[in-house]
Amino acid sequence: MMLKSLFAIALGALLAGAAPAAAAEDLLQIYREAVANDPTLASARATWEATQEVVPQARAGLLPSVTLVGNANGEHFYEKLHTDPSLSTTQNFPSANYTVSASQPLYRKQNVVALDQAKQTVSQSDFVLTSARQDLIVRVAQAYLDVLLARFNIELTESQKAAVSENLAQAKRNFEVGTATITDTNDAQAKYDQIVAQEIAARNDLENKIAVLRSIIGRSPGELKRFGGTFEPQLPTPNALDAWIDAAVRDNPQVRIAQANYDIAVLEVDRQRAGHYPTVDLVANFGQAYAGASPSVGGSFSSIANDTRTGLIGLQLNVPLYLGGSIESRVRQAVSNLEKARQDLEVARRSAQLSAQTAFSGVTSGVAQVNAFDQAVKSAQVSYDSTRLGLEVGVRTNLDVLNQQQQAFQTRFNLAQSYYNFAISGLRLKQAVGTLGDADVEELNRALRG
Repeated sequence: MMLKSLFAIALGALLAGAAPAAAAEDLLQIYREAVANDPTLASARATWEATQEVVPQARAGLLPSVTLVGNANGEHFYEKLHTDPSLSTTQNFPSANYTVSASQPLYRKQNVVALDQAKQTVSQSDFVLTSARQDLIVRVAQAYLDVLLARFNIELTESQKAAVSENLAQAKRNFEVGTATITDTNDAQAKYDQIVAQEIAARNDLENKIAVLRSIIGRSPGELKRFGGTFEPQLPTPNALDAWIDAAVRDNPQVRIAQANYDIAVLEVDRQRAGHYPTVDLVANFGQAYAGASPSVGGSFSSIANDTRTGLIGLQLNVPLYLGGSIESRVRQAVSNLEKARQDLEVARRSAQLSAQTAFSGVTSGVAQVNAFDQAVKSAQVSYDSTRLGLEVGVRTNLDVLNQQQQAFQTRFNLAQSYYNFAISGLRLKQAVGTLGDADVEELNRALRG
């Protein structure tokens, strides 16, 4: 309803170039396209998929391993004795062997901890992907509303340009008939030139805003649907800052990511300390080797061959006694990284608190701003009408009229901007507490449809 009052006061010419509503794209369509085409989200999704493999890789350190090694060789032997008569011998020695080795870790503390770390890493990747998805929602909504606002700014500028142009023509006519001074004409011309410069800047701003949205969805958007008029700003629920801050410090995706980093760092200290521990493996191997010799040529050797089989099963104990101080060094490094993770977690919590507080203030003040600007638009229109009347009776100048006209248009723009700022603050507040999702996009989209 308040939005209706915003757009109702704009001149009908503002929508002259708009495409039919049926052809306009809404926020939900743009968002779904962004989910499919945004490279930042695609990168996060690929990283998530890759991270899922760390658990099977870590679990492999606790499962049996079996290897097969084999080789085959052929040796050629030639010998010549310089006697009278001379004697020579030629012999071929083929050989082949293979070995199958198996190992089952029985006690490897480092590998157990590594598996726990991998599980934490996979859990963390869920929060990373969630954070990327929520960031996309805010980026798409911001880019979408920025385009709407930039287009509305152009429409207001065009409307103001038309009004100033009419005022300029009237001032010229009045000067020609002697009912006004050249000052009125000069003032109107200066305002007109200023509006032309503002229109150029507004069109450039629109191109920049479209470029941002294009970088997300991979193409230039068409006509976008505007607010339909049923969107009414509401205070957050609960309307208590402390409740939102507590939720943000606990559930913000960046806090959860930092918490997972801290937990992984704790495990890393345990894993490095486990480098002092012995390891016990169950080992087994089986091997077979064949070696032979062909009958000699020109000599007295006969054919020789042997076939050997070996098998082994047992326990293997490995006790690290001294490794040059590398284990102690890695433990100290892990402890320092743990302290870093602790401080990063505190940074994430404070950032989440700030984000929640900023967004909460944006929502609560946004409601008041919308109401204030809605009233300001009405007051500006009344003031403009009064100033025009004052010009007719000679108590106001043409410059006063132009200035008040510009103020009226600026107030309309401020009202539209306050709606968009409120909408983004609402999304950022939910992002701060980690609850932002597709349902919020659908809710905002319903407000756009009206």
